[in-house]
Amino acid sequence: MSVIKNIGAIAHGMGITFREMFQPTIVENYPDGPGPTKGAKFQERFRGMHVLQRDENGLEKCVACFLCAAACPANCIYIEAAENTAEKRVSGAERYAQVYNIDYNRCIFCGYCVEACPTDAITHGHGFELATFNAGSLVYRKEQMLAPAPAHMGANQVFAQSELDAGLKQS
Repeated sequence: MSVIKNIGAIAHGMGITFREMFQPTIVENYPDGPGPTKGAKFQERFRGMHVLQRDENGLEKCVACFLCAAACPANCIYIEAAENTAEKRVSGAERYAQVYNIDYNRCIFCGYCVEACPTDAITHGHGFELATFNAGSLVYRKEQMLAPAPAHMGANQVFAQSELDAGLKQS
């Protein structure tokens, strides 16, 4: 009885294969799609290039606690801490990450660093174009991963202070 069941399963699978073999092929070319992601469709849980977040005051959220580096199984995160001073305030805490590097040659996008961060300073973004011919360019620095300043701090073109000042002078 099981032999007949197995033969039936194989025949069913081959039937699906032959039916799909004669269907037209549908191809979506990635670089030619519409929009900023050029036709790429992301799932909600997609883990792309890391983003170092800022708080509502524009300061960095990273407090250089090294928990993300400790949680990383690939050992691809390198951090050097520095002290905040009254003249140079980089983050809201006592320390900040002066150097924050992620080596994407080694990163496995597991998300452990995101889960380990107590201040939600590191998150996964939707950056997916990381391919390169030079392995040295896959070491991303803090400046490359840092989120832009909030819109009210002048990062958005609409809210740039220079444009607001120019608009006030014209009226």
